This record gives sequence, C-alpha cells and structure tokens, in this order.
Amino acid sequence: MFLRPPMPDYDIPGFGLLSLAHLVLDFNGTLALDGELLPGVSERLAELARRLNIHIITADTFGTVAGIFRYTGYDVHVIGKGGEGAAKAAYVRELGTESCACVGNGRNDVPMLGEAALGMAVLQEEGAASAALAAADIVAPDINAALDLLLRPKRLIATLRE
Repeated sequence: MFLRPPMPDYDIPGFGLLSLAHLVLDFNGTLALDGELLPGVSERLAELARRLNIHIITADTFGTVAGIFRYTGYDVHVIGKGGEGAAKAAYVRELGTESCACVGNGRNDVPMLGEAALGMAVLQEEGAASAALAAADIVAPDINAALDLLLRPKRLIATLRE
C-alpha cells in the first residue's frame, strides 16, 4: 500500500486534533445503492485520494466492489459475513484509530465509527441504523455531503467546533 502524506492537522476547539491519513468507507448503503456506485462518488474519492489513503471495507452483498474499484489503487477489503462490525473495527485499529476517518450507515459500521478519530454516518435511500447515527461524530444527508466535508475542511471545523 502506498501511503500518501496525511491531510493537514486541524485543531478543532472542543473536539481536538484531527490528523487524518486514512479514509475507511463502507460500500453498500454508503458508497453504493444495490451494489452500484452512487453518482458523484467516484470524482470525490479521486480528489480525496490525493490527500488520504482510501480503504473500502465491505461484506460485498452484491458482489460488485472489486469490479467497481479495480483500477483505482484503493485498498478494497471484502470481509466474511458474520462478525462484520468487529472486523471493521479491527481494520481501523490496525491502521491506527487516531489517523482514520470512517464513513458508514449500518449497524455493522458502529464499531468502526466509534474507533475512528472521525466517524461520519450517512442517511440516504437505504437508511441508516440509529446506532450508527449515535456512534458518529457527524451525520451527513448523503455520501457526497460527507466527502465534501473532508474536501472542504472549514465545513468540517464549523460542524465540530464547540
């Protein structure tokens, strides 16, 4: 895995220091609906990949993740069904929780959202587990809005500051 230089550090009043190097994303319900990548996601991920290491972690319910991200250079991890939440949290711990931002929507995303330096939940067509909303530092109306917070950090700071 090629490690990119981390995003600049952001000292957010009342929240703390964010020094992100990794973006860990759930796939189905977060980046995709019914196994198909949502519009606008590809372009935003490409822009973020210049500043962060992109990781997609999924049980891949529809079997499409490998084909979609085949030529991107992103780290795609397909995990077995059962124990998905624990597997996602373990992956974030392996990367280093203090350097990870995570985005998800499901109950199996709750552990990684809680582990990450920045947990973001998205609420879109598939819905979101209430536990994911509670575990997140930020709730965004959709994946593009969540990714835009990372692309435009002043929005992130405005949302998180005390």
